[in-house]
Amino acid sequence: MELALILSALGLGFASGFHCIGMCGPIALSMGLTKKQSTNFYLQNLTYQFGRITTYSILGGVLGIIGEGFEMVGFQQYLTIAVGILLILMAVFSFGGKDFASKLPFLSEFLFKVKMKLSKLLQKADYRSRYATGLLNGLLPCGMVYMALTASLAAGGILQSAGFMALFGLGTLPFMFLVVLVGNLMTSALRLKILKIVPVMMIILGGLFILRGMELGIPYVSPQKASMQVIHNNSIEHQHGNHESCH
Repeated sequence: MELALILSALGLGFASGFHCIGMCGPIALSMGLTKKQSTNFYLQNLTYQFGRITTYSILGGVLGIIGEGFEMVGFQQYLTIAVGILLILMAVFSFGGKDFASKLPFLSEFLFKVKMKLSKLLQKADYRSRYATGLLNGLLPCGMVYMALTASLAAGGILQSAGFMALFGLGTLPFMFLVVLVGNLMTSALRLKILKIVPVMMIILGGLFILRGMELGIPYVSPQKASMQVIHNNSIEHQHGNHESCH
């Protein structure tokens, strides 16, 4: 995976951290973990967090099938530009502190079943339940996750998209781990102020994807595809060979 994509995935996850505290923090706090449990507390907290990251990675891999299809037919460049534009549009609709997810239609019956299962898992304290809680938590509607999944389309393949989402999840981990450690100390007013910064970062990220898709030859930001360079080199060699044969 390109360095630009790695940094984008981690940066997107880190920027989403405060949003995650507001959306997923209550679920984490509902697990009843306390620092008095010492080592068990940290392990159960991490087990829950990696459950979320697993779901993100699986969802990324599924969308990576689409990205790989575009790569095979040579349309990856256009997909990357389209993803950048879509990220900017999603960010614009997120201004005002409201979550973009609230503006999208969902399968309410499916989400209801997920929430019911979550409520049962939260009553258990074993590691399997903590991991399952994280897995289901990753399925809950979240505008930031949708943005990350959209960006993962441009990663170029199944493994790349899964890796992008795994890095996104790792970017959110510090905030989600800390919210269980310190409790819900952040006020709703402060969360709303921080959320106003997130769309700005999404616009910047969208711009970077557009630049990447344009393949301007800028190192790390807008590199030229190796395949295009190979075709170009082969074309030059072919022309050179024809020129020699004429002599």
